[in-house]
Amino acid sequence: MGQYLEQINPMIKEYFKISSPEGIPDFLWDYINTPEMQKQNGISVSCGTIYSKMYNQIWYSSLDHSIAVALIVWNFTKDKKQTLAGLFHDIATPVFKHTIDFMNGDYETQESTEELTTKIIENSQEIMSLLNRDNIKVEEVDNYHIYPIADNDTPQLAADRLEYTLSNGLGVTEKLWGLDEVKEIYQNIEVQKNEDGIEELGFKDKEKAEKFVHVMSKLSCLYRRIETKYTMQFLADIMKEMSEQKLITKDDLYLYQEKDIIEKIENCEYANISKCFKIWKNATKINQSNEPVNDKYCVNIDKVKVRYINPLVEMNGNKFERVDKISEKANIDIENTLNYKTKKYAYLDFNF
Repeated sequence: MGQYLEQINPMIKEYFKISSPEGIPDFLWDYINTPEMQKQNGISVSCGTIYSKMYNQIWYSSLDHSIAVALIVWNFTKDKKQTLAGLFHDIATPVFKHTIDFMNGDYETQESTEELTTKIIENSQEIMSLLNRDNIKVEEVDNYHIYPIADNDTPQLAADRLEYTLSNGLGVTEKLWGLDEVKEIYQNIEVQKNEDGIEELGFKDKEKAEKFVHVMSKLSCLYRRIETKYTMQFLADIMKEMSEQKLITKDDLYLYQEKDIIEKIENCEYANISKCFKIWKNATKINQSNEPVNDKYCVNIDKVKVRYINPLVEMNGNKFERVDKISEKANIDIENTLNYKTKKYAYLDFNF
Protein backbone atom coordinates (compact mmCIF):
# COMPACT_ATOMS: atom_id res chain seq x y z
CA MET A 1 0.00 0.00 0.00
CA GLY A 2 2.67 2.47 1.04
CA GLN A 3 4.90 1.80 -1.97
CA TYR A 4 2.12 2.49 -4.44
CA LEU A 5 1.09 5.75 -2.77
CA GLU A 6 4.72 6.87 -2.49
CA GLN A 7 5.38 6.59 -6.23
CA ILE A 8 2.29 8.29 -7.64
CA ASN A 9 2.01 11.97 -8.52
CA PRO A 10 1.15 14.01 -5.37
CA MET A 11 -1.64 15.67 -7.33
CA ILE A 12 -3.18 12.25 -7.97
CA LYS A 13 -3.13 11.54 -4.23
CA GLU A 14 -5.11 14.72 -3.64
CA TYR A 15 -7.46 13.77 -6.45
CA PHE A 16 -8.09 10.40 -4.77
CA LYS A 17 -8.98 12.27 -1.56
CA ILE A 18 -11.53 14.30 -3.48
CA SER A 19 -12.99 11.12 -5.00
CA SER A 20 -13.35 9.51 -1.56
CA PRO A 21 -12.95 12.01 1.30
CA GLU A 22 -12.90 9.14 3.81
CA GLY A 23 -9.90 7.63 2.03
CA ILE A 24 -9.41 4.28 0.32
CA PRO A 25 -11.43 1.65 2.23
CA ASP A 26 -9.37 -1.14 3.77
CA PHE A 27 -11.13 -3.96 1.92
CA LEU A 28 -10.18 -2.37 -1.41
CA TRP A 29 -6.44 -2.43 -0.70
CA ASP A 30 -6.37 -6.23 -0.64
CA TYR A 31 -7.69 -6.32 -4.22
CA ILE A 32 -5.50 -3.42 -5.38
CA ASN A 33 -2.41 -5.32 -4.20
CA THR A 34 -3.09 -8.45 -6.29
CA PRO A 35 -0.62 -9.09 -9.16
CA GLU A 36 -3.35 -8.69 -11.79
CA MET A 37 -4.19 -5.19 -10.60
CA GLN A 38 -0.57 -4.18 -9.98
CA LYS A 39 0.28 -5.11 -13.57
CA GLN A 40 -2.03 -2.27 -14.63
CA ASN A 41 0.33 0.17 -12.91
CA GLY A 42 2.70 -0.18 -15.87
CA ILE A 43 0.09 0.73 -18.49
CA SER A 44 -0.74 4.35 -19.25
CA VAL A 45 -4.31 5.42 -19.98
CA SER A 46 -2.89 7.57 -22.80
CA CYS A 47 -3.06 4.71 -25.37
CA GLY A 48 0.63 5.27 -26.06
CA THR A 49 0.51 8.99 -26.83
CA ILE A 50 2.54 9.85 -23.72
CA TYR A 51 5.66 8.32 -25.34
CA SER A 52 5.83 10.88 -28.17
CA LYS A 53 7.04 14.48 -28.00
CA MET A 54 3.83 15.52 -29.75
CA TYR A 55 2.14 15.45 -26.35
CA ASN A 56 2.63 17.04 -22.94
CA GLN A 57 0.88 14.71 -20.53
CA ILE A 58 1.33 13.48 -16.97
CA TRP A 59 1.66 9.78 -16.24
CA TYR A 60 -1.60 8.21 -15.13
CA SER A 61 -1.77 4.45 -15.08
CA SER A 62 -4.64 2.10 -15.78
CA LEU A 63 -4.39 1.19 -12.09
CA ASP A 64 -4.74 4.85 -11.06
CA HIS A 65 -7.85 5.16 -13.23
CA SER A 66 -9.34 1.92 -11.89
CA ILE A 67 -8.80 2.95 -8.28
CA ALA A 68 -10.36 6.37 -8.91
CA VAL A 69 -13.40 4.77 -10.58
CA ALA A 70 -13.77 2.42 -7.60
CA LEU A 71 -13.51 5.35 -5.19
CA ILE A 72 -16.20 7.29 -7.04
CA VAL A 73 -18.50 4.26 -6.99
CA TRP A 74 -17.80 3.74 -3.29
CA ASN A 75 -18.43 7.42 -2.55
CA PHE A 76 -21.91 7.31 -4.08
CA THR A 77 -23.02 3.76 -3.23
CA LYS A 78 -21.00 2.37 -0.28
CA ASP A 79 -21.55 -0.99 -2.01
CA LYS A 80 -18.60 -3.43 -2.09
CA LYS A 81 -19.74 -5.34 -5.17
CA GLN A 82 -20.30 -2.26 -7.28
CA THR A 83 -17.02 -0.80 -6.06
CA LEU A 84 -15.09 -3.95 -7.01
CA ALA A 85 -16.79 -4.05 -10.41
CA GLY A 86 -15.46 -0.52 -10.90
CA LEU A 87 -11.98 -1.57 -9.80
CA PHE A 88 -11.91 -4.59 -12.13
CA HIS A 89 -13.43 -2.95 -15.20
CA ASP A 90 -10.03 -2.44 -16.87
CA ILE A 91 -8.22 -5.46 -15.43
CA ALA A 92 -7.96 -6.86 -18.97
CA THR A 93 -6.38 -3.70 -20.37
CA PRO A 94 -3.40 -4.55 -22.62
CA VAL A 95 -0.36 -2.38 -23.34
CA PHE A 96 -1.24 0.88 -25.11
CA LYS A 97 -4.85 0.40 -23.95
CA HIS A 98 -7.41 1.14 -26.71
CA THR A 99 -4.67 0.94 -29.33
CA ILE A 100 -5.21 -2.81 -29.24
CA ASP A 101 -8.88 -2.21 -30.03
CA PHE A 102 -7.58 -0.49 -33.19
CA MET A 103 -5.47 -3.56 -33.84
CA ASN A 104 -8.65 -5.64 -33.51
CA GLY A 105 -10.55 -3.32 -35.86
CA ASP A 106 -12.79 -2.04 -33.04
CA TYR A 107 -12.57 1.72 -33.69
CA GLU A 108 -16.07 2.73 -32.66
CA THR A 109 -16.89 0.86 -29.42
CA GLN A 110 -13.32 0.21 -28.19
CA GLU A 111 -14.44 -2.69 -26.01
CA SER A 112 -12.79 -5.65 -27.77
CA THR A 113 -10.49 -6.49 -24.84
CA GLU A 114 -13.18 -6.54 -22.14
CA GLU A 115 -14.12 -10.15 -22.86
CA LEU A 116 -11.01 -11.30 -20.97
CA THR A 117 -12.11 -9.70 -17.68
CA THR A 118 -13.88 -12.78 -16.33
CA LYS A 119 -11.04 -15.09 -17.35
CA ILE A 120 -8.40 -12.96 -15.62
CA ILE A 121 -10.42 -12.78 -12.40
CA GLU A 122 -11.19 -16.51 -12.37
CA ASN A 123 -7.55 -17.41 -13.07
CA SER A 124 -6.27 -15.29 -10.18
CA GLN A 125 -5.84 -17.32 -6.99
CA GLU A 126 -5.47 -14.13 -4.96
CA ILE A 127 -8.60 -12.42 -6.28
CA MET A 128 -10.70 -15.60 -6.03
CA SER A 129 -9.55 -16.12 -2.46
CA LEU A 130 -10.55 -12.57 -1.55
CA LEU A 131 -13.93 -12.92 -3.25
CA ASN A 132 -14.57 -16.15 -1.36
CA ARG A 133 -13.57 -14.43 1.87
CA ASP A 134 -16.03 -11.62 1.16
CA ASN A 135 -18.75 -13.99 -0.05
CA ILE A 136 -18.88 -12.35 -3.47
CA LYS A 137 -19.49 -14.22 -6.73
CA VAL A 138 -17.43 -13.55 -9.86
CA GLU A 139 -20.53 -12.63 -11.86
CA GLU A 140 -21.26 -9.88 -9.33
CA VAL A 141 -18.00 -8.04 -10.08
CA ASP A 142 -16.81 -9.00 -13.57
CA ASN A 143 -19.15 -6.74 -15.54
CA TYR A 144 -19.48 -3.14 -14.39
CA HIS A 145 -22.06 -2.49 -17.10
CA ILE A 146 -24.71 -4.05 -14.84
CA TYR A 147 -24.32 -1.21 -12.33
CA PRO A 148 -25.56 2.14 -13.73
CA ILE A 149 -23.60 4.23 -11.22
CA ALA A 150 -20.41 2.52 -12.40
CA ASP A 151 -21.19 2.56 -16.11
CA ASN A 152 -23.99 3.40 -18.52
CA ASP A 153 -24.49 4.31 -22.15
CA THR A 154 -23.21 7.51 -23.75
CA PRO A 155 -24.07 10.34 -23.20
CA GLN A 156 -25.14 9.57 -19.63
CA LEU A 157 -22.86 10.20 -16.65
CA ALA A 158 -21.45 7.35 -14.56
CA ALA A 159 -18.30 6.81 -12.49
CA ASP A 160 -16.07 5.68 -15.37
CA ARG A 161 -17.01 8.56 -17.67
CA LEU A 162 -16.83 11.04 -14.80
CA GLU A 163 -13.43 9.78 -13.71
CA TYR A 164 -11.66 10.04 -17.01
CA THR A 165 -13.12 13.48 -17.65
CA LEU A 166 -11.89 14.78 -14.30
CA SER A 167 -8.42 13.21 -14.50
CA ASN A 168 -7.87 13.90 -18.20
CA GLY A 169 -8.59 17.56 -17.55
CA LEU A 170 -5.99 17.55 -14.75
CA GLY A 171 -3.26 16.97 -17.34
CA VAL A 172 -3.57 13.30 -18.22
CA THR A 173 -4.74 14.46 -21.65
CA GLU A 174 -4.32 18.22 -21.25
CA LYS A 175 -4.28 20.66 -18.32
CA LEU A 176 -7.73 22.25 -18.44
CA TRP A 177 -8.52 22.68 -14.75
CA GLY A 178 -7.03 22.33 -11.28
CA LEU A 179 -7.88 20.35 -8.17
CA ASP A 180 -10.04 23.13 -6.73
CA GLU A 181 -12.23 23.14 -9.83
CA VAL A 182 -12.43 19.34 -9.84
CA LYS A 183 -13.51 19.42 -6.18
CA GLU A 184 -16.12 22.08 -6.97
CA ILE A 185 -17.53 19.94 -9.79
CA TYR A 186 -17.41 16.68 -7.82
CA GLN A 187 -19.15 18.04 -4.74
CA ASN A 188 -22.03 19.20 -6.92
CA ILE A 189 -22.78 15.67 -8.14
CA GLU A 190 -25.45 13.42 -6.65
CA VAL A 191 -27.34 10.25 -7.55
CA GLN A 192 -30.46 11.12 -9.54
CA LYS A 193 -33.14 9.27 -11.55
CA ASN A 194 -33.02 9.65 -15.32
CA GLU A 195 -35.88 9.67 -17.83
CA ASP A 196 -36.00 5.85 -17.71
CA GLY A 197 -36.23 5.77 -13.92
CA ILE A 198 -32.66 4.44 -13.64
CA GLU A 199 -30.11 5.83 -11.21
CA GLU A 200 -27.53 8.12 -12.80
CA LEU A 201 -25.00 10.66 -11.58
CA GLY A 202 -26.16 14.22 -12.16
CA PHE A 203 -25.62 17.82 -11.11
CA LYS A 204 -27.39 19.87 -8.48
CA ASP A 205 -26.70 23.16 -10.29
CA LYS A 206 -26.84 24.11 -13.98
CA GLU A 207 -23.73 26.31 -13.77
CA LYS A 208 -21.55 23.44 -12.52
CA ALA A 209 -22.93 21.16 -15.23
CA GLU A 210 -22.11 23.80 -17.85
CA LYS A 211 -18.54 24.07 -16.56
CA PHE A 212 -18.15 20.30 -16.66
CA VAL A 213 -19.57 20.02 -20.18
CA HIS A 214 -17.31 22.81 -21.44
CA VAL A 215 -14.16 20.96 -20.38
CA MET A 216 -15.62 17.64 -21.49
CA SER A 217 -16.24 19.04 -24.98
CA LYS A 218 -12.61 20.11 -25.32
CA LEU A 219 -11.40 16.71 -24.14
CA SER A 220 -13.74 14.88 -26.50
CA CYS A 221 -12.12 16.64 -29.46
CA LEU A 222 -8.64 15.90 -28.10
CA TYR A 223 -9.48 12.19 -27.91
CA ARG A 224 -10.14 12.32 -31.68
CA ARG A 225 -7.46 14.75 -32.77
CA ILE A 226 -5.40 13.67 -35.74
CA GLU A 227 -2.28 13.05 -33.63
CA THR A 228 -4.13 10.65 -31.36
CA LYS A 229 -5.77 8.68 -34.15
CA TYR A 230 -2.45 8.47 -35.97
CA THR A 231 -0.59 7.28 -32.88
CA MET A 232 -3.12 4.60 -32.05
CA GLN A 233 -3.14 3.24 -35.59
CA PHE A 234 0.66 3.39 -35.83
CA LEU A 235 1.20 1.46 -32.59
CA ALA A 236 -1.56 -0.98 -33.54
CA ASP A 237 0.16 -1.68 -36.86
CA ILE A 238 3.51 -2.19 -35.13
CA MET A 239 1.94 -4.64 -32.69
CA LYS A 240 0.19 -6.46 -35.53
CA GLU A 241 3.35 -6.67 -37.65
CA MET A 242 5.49 -7.91 -34.78
CA SER A 243 2.82 -10.43 -33.83
CA GLU A 244 2.55 -11.76 -37.38
CA GLN A 245 6.33 -12.11 -37.51
CA LYS A 246 6.25 -13.93 -34.16
CA LEU A 247 8.43 -11.26 -32.57
CA ILE A 248 5.81 -10.88 -29.87
CA THR A 249 2.65 -12.82 -29.10
CA LYS A 250 -0.79 -11.40 -28.47
CA ASP A 251 -0.51 -12.82 -24.97
CA ASP A 252 2.52 -10.59 -24.42
CA LEU A 253 0.25 -7.55 -24.76
CA TYR A 254 -1.59 -8.69 -21.63
CA LEU A 255 1.33 -10.16 -19.68
CA TYR A 256 3.91 -7.36 -19.98
CA GLN A 257 4.02 -3.71 -19.05
CA GLU A 258 4.50 -0.97 -21.64
CA LYS A 259 8.17 -0.41 -20.85
CA ASP A 260 8.86 -4.06 -21.71
CA ILE A 261 7.04 -3.89 -25.05
CA ILE A 262 8.70 -0.57 -25.93
CA GLU A 263 12.08 -2.19 -25.30
CA LYS A 264 11.12 -4.96 -27.74
CA ILE A 265 10.06 -2.36 -30.33
CA GLU A 266 13.22 -0.29 -29.96
CA ASN A 267 15.36 -3.42 -30.39
CA CYS A 268 13.35 -4.72 -33.34
CA GLU A 269 15.38 -4.92 -36.55
CA TYR A 270 12.54 -6.15 -38.74
CA ALA A 271 11.10 -3.81 -41.42
CA ASN A 272 12.66 -0.64 -39.93
CA ILE A 273 10.23 -0.83 -37.03
CA SER A 274 12.68 0.55 -34.46
CA LYS A 275 13.68 3.39 -36.81
CA CYS A 276 10.06 4.33 -37.52
CA PHE A 277 9.20 4.19 -33.83
CA LYS A 278 12.08 6.56 -33.07
CA ILE A 279 10.85 9.04 -35.69
CA TRP A 280 7.35 8.97 -34.21
CA LYS A 281 8.70 9.21 -30.66
CA ASN A 282 10.70 12.36 -31.47
CA ALA A 283 8.09 14.00 -33.71
CA THR A 284 6.61 17.27 -32.43
CA LYS A 285 3.82 17.55 -35.00
CA ILE A 286 1.91 15.48 -37.52
CA ASN A 287 1.41 16.17 -41.22
CA GLN A 288 -2.20 16.35 -42.40
CA SER A 289 -3.88 16.08 -45.76
CA ASN A 290 -7.31 15.60 -47.29
CA GLU A 291 -5.76 13.32 -49.91
CA PRO A 292 -3.73 10.13 -49.42
CA VAL A 293 0.05 10.58 -49.49
CA ASN A 294 2.06 7.92 -51.27
CA ASP A 295 5.37 6.49 -50.06
CA LYS A 296 4.69 7.57 -46.46
CA TYR A 297 3.08 5.87 -43.51
CA CYS A 298 -0.26 7.58 -44.07
CA VAL A 299 -3.42 6.66 -42.14
CA ASN A 300 -7.10 7.42 -42.59
CA ILE A 301 -9.53 6.76 -39.74
CA ASP A 302 -12.93 8.32 -40.34
CA LYS A 303 -15.03 6.56 -37.74
CA VAL A 304 -13.77 6.52 -34.20
CA LYS A 305 -15.53 6.37 -30.83
CA VAL A 306 -17.10 9.70 -29.86
CA ARG A 307 -16.86 10.22 -26.12
CA TYR A 308 -19.19 12.91 -24.82
CA ILE A 309 -21.51 13.53 -21.87
CA ASN A 310 -24.90 15.24 -21.61
CA PRO A 311 -25.52 15.07 -17.85
CA LEU A 312 -28.70 15.47 -15.85
CA VAL A 313 -29.37 18.61 -13.82
CA GLU A 314 -31.75 18.90 -10.90
CA MET A 315 -34.52 21.37 -11.70
CA ASN A 316 -36.70 21.27 -8.61
CA GLY A 317 -37.31 18.44 -6.24
CA ASN A 318 -37.36 15.16 -8.15
CA LYS A 319 -37.39 16.67 -11.65
CA PHE A 320 -34.22 16.29 -13.72
CA GLU A 321 -33.38 17.48 -17.24
CA ARG A 322 -30.48 16.94 -19.64
CA VAL A 323 -28.29 20.02 -19.55
CA ASP A 324 -28.55 20.60 -23.32
CA LYS A 325 -32.31 21.13 -22.86
CA ILE A 326 -31.91 23.92 -20.32
CA SER A 327 -28.60 25.55 -21.30
CA GLU A 328 -27.80 27.06 -24.68
CA LYS A 329 -24.15 27.26 -23.60
CA ALA A 330 -23.97 23.53 -22.89
CA ASN A 331 -25.92 22.73 -26.05
CA ILE A 332 -23.38 24.62 -28.17
CA ASP A 333 -20.49 22.82 -26.49
CA ILE A 334 -22.10 19.43 -27.11
CA GLU A 335 -22.89 20.29 -30.74
CA ASN A 336 -19.29 21.42 -31.28
CA THR A 337 -18.16 18.08 -29.87
CA LEU A 338 -20.43 16.05 -32.13
CA ASN A 339 -19.49 18.06 -35.21
CA TYR A 340 -15.72 17.96 -34.65
CA LYS A 341 -13.78 16.87 -37.74
CA THR A 342 -10.14 16.49 -38.67
CA LYS A 343 -8.52 16.25 -42.06
CA LYS A 344 -8.88 12.80 -43.60
CA TYR A 345 -5.23 11.73 -43.63
CA ALA A 346 -2.21 12.00 -41.35
CA TYR A 347 1.38 11.00 -42.06
CA LEU A 348 5.01 11.19 -41.00
CA ASP A 349 8.08 10.92 -43.17
CA PHE A 350 8.67 7.17 -43.03
CA ASN A 351 7.18 3.92 -44.27
CA PHE A 352 7.29 0.36 -43.03
